[in-house]
Amino acid sequence: MPSISTRTGDNGTTGLLYGQRVPKDHPQIEAVGTLDELNSALGFAKATCPDAERRAGLECIQKDLVNLMGEVACAEADLARYEASKFPKLTEADLERVDASVAALEARNIPFHGWATPGANLHAAALELARATARRAERRLVGLPAHGRKVRPLLGHYINRVSDLLWLLARQAES
Repeated sequence: MPSISTRTGDNGTTGLLYGQRVPKDHPQIEAVGTLDELNSALGFAKATCPDAERRAGLECIQKDLVNLMGEVACAEADLARYEASKFPKLTEADLERVDASVAALEARNIPFHGWATPGANLHAAALELARATARRAERRLVGLPAHGRKVRPLLGHYINRVSDLLWLLARQAES
């Protein structure tokens, strides 16, 4: 089995999806890294969750994030190649699924009073950590066009809704 340690990044660069090398602090790498952190934070929230249906929902978002990361990890020059590829891509249906989850939680009239103070319990705190990471990922995504990398609006909309959903889930976990 090949080693995970390729040493190709020892010079401070890393590879985008189709092999283009960029500095490790490149804005696209920052965005992908933050999405990866969000995926890990969701894994922690999932591990602390007592409800099987909620765990499945969090895992679905994690899978969406892998698809989203693939698109963000593609160089602008390779977007047509990526779009024509068989890689799974984030879709409007994925956004609609998250929107439906937000609407379902809002219909429950979950109580909240002003700004949240995370830490009521382990699961709520894990959800808040994921929410804050989602907001940072959103900031990284919206900053990419200033660095020459177009981003489909759907990607930003999706991350924005995920952070809304995580906020509502945390409020529900506190009650």
